[in-house]
This record gives sequence, structure tokens and C-alpha cells, in this order.
Amino acid sequence: MSEFELRTMVDGDRNEVAELICSSMNTWDILHGMAPGRFTGGPAQTAVFHEVYEELDPGHCLVAQNRDTATLAGSCFFRARETHVSLGIMNVHPNYFGRGIAKQLLDHIIAFQEARGVPLRLVSSAMNLESFSLYTKAGFVPRLLYQDIVLQVPEVGLDVALDGIEHVRDGTVEDAEALAELELEVSGVARRHDYRFFAENRSGFWHLSVYEGPGGRLSGYLASIGHPLLLELGPGVARDEKVAAALLIAELDRYRGRSPFFVVPVECSELVRLGYRLGGRNTELHVAQVRGPAESFRGPTFPTFMPETG
Repeated sequence: MSEFELRTMVDGDRNEVAELICSSMNTWDILHGMAPGRFTGGPAQTAVFHEVYEELDPGHCLVAQNRDTATLAGSCFFRARETHVSLGIMNVHPNYFGRGIAKQLLDHIIAFQEARGVPLRLVSSAMNLESFSLYTKAGFVPRLLYQDIVLQVPEVGLDVALDGIEHVRDGTVEDAEALAELELEVSGVARRHDYRFFAENRSGFWHLSVYEGPGGRLSGYLASIGHPLLLELGPGVARDEKVAAALLIAELDRYRGRSPFFVVPVECSELVRLGYRLGGRNTELHVAQVRGPAESFRGPTFPTFMPETG
């Protein structure tokens, strides 16, 4: 019998899970020359993960608990959608590095995926070879490389003249069905619950933009989380780079005086150059991976890590 029990996270675990995520990721950063680590706000910053995931998909955080000490050694969020299962942020406490906990968590979620009969998707760090190897050994296939960009939006906003920006509007709950059709066409996935969640914005820090072309046809969307402790753009898709650029500018401009983070495909050279022109800098590389069948991407995609999307 394993010394670690896998179970669903409960309310009493939340502070410990936040500390586990913070400690795990900051320790990895420090060990790889990136002190003091990405979460300088401490566990209060990483508490956003369970705050969001538990509102979006209650009961879908798996934890590994030491049977002897009752301490949490690892955690992983995951989500089921109509076309796939998404594997969210996975962490192991530094005290338990190298003990096979990540594989134990992953095996459990793979069993969940196989029982549903749909692909398992994630976006993982291309710079963390340990996690990259964990996933590829488990049958994940890399599909697309992304570059992470962060930039400071001026207090006065972005001074960018861009064709198509006039077609961007706030998304609504009523857009969900059209967005599902759009995303199925572009990337082969759909997640109606997510579109509605972003548009409803019950937490007060989400936003959803859509690109509405002639005849009311939706050609793209881009969501964002503007939490005081976490600011990221995504998820989103677009039929082409022109649409993607208009959505990106509109969503960035909402966060004047702040430093949004977003992820774009390396092959979308126009989007990459736009990010640089706005003063963006690269922070990391990520790769979309799929375990199971996957369609080719037929337009730009914006993955995110809150909630993580593949």
C-alpha cells in the first residue's frame, strides 16, 4: 500500500493547498536560478487557484495525503468538459520531491479520463523537463509550442491603431452556443460552462470579449482574470491573427497601469511582434499536449493557467 492516500480536497485543506502550490513553484524557480520565485505574494496569492477552481468545478481538486503525518504532499486540479478533460496545475511539496507523487496523481486523473472516453489535455512548461517527461511517458503528445509574454500597460492606455477593434464587444451568456461552435471549428474543443462563467462574472474579476463580424458572426473570443493578485489573459480562440490581435488589444487595454500575462502560439508571428511592439517580454515557453485524439489547430489560440486549458 502506498504511503500516500489520494482523496478529494475539502474546505479544511484550502490553506495547506495554497501553501503547497506556493512552496512547490517558488522552490522550483529558485533551484533553477529564478529567485525569489514567481509567487512573491506568498500563499495568499496561490489561494486564487482553489478559489477559482472550486467555484467553477467544485470537488475537482485531488490531493495526496501522507498516511502517517496527515500532511498534504501533492495536489492537482482537473476539469471535465463536453469534448475533453483538462489537467490543471499539479504540484508536489518540496519535502516530497522525487517520491512518485505526481505520477500517482496523474494516473488517477488518467483513469478518470479513460472512464469518460474523451482526450486529456494540458498546457505544460517546456522548460520543466521533469514534468514534460512525466506527461510524455504517460502518453501525451506535444501539439503546439507557445511563448509567454508579460507587458506593462500604460496608465493612459494603449495607443494602438488596429483594424477590427471596432468589432470587439463584451461577451454575454447568450453567446455561449456560438462560442462553442467557433471553438469546435478552430481547435476541436468546446466548454459552454466556461463561457457562461466568464460572462456572468459573479466573482467580479472576470471579463469576456468577443469579436462580432458582419451579420453577427462571432469570429473570436478572449477571456481574462483581473484578480488583484493574479492577472492573466485567456482562454481564447480566433479564426485568424487579425481577429486575435483586435481581441488582445481590447482585453489588454482593460488593465491600465497593470502588467497582464498572456500566452500566444510561436507560429503566430504577427501576434508575437505585436506583443513585442507593446513592450512585452518573454517569461517562459509552454507546450500544448494531448493524451488521446486531437484535431489540428485552425486559428490562433490563447491558453491560460487560470483555469488551465489545453
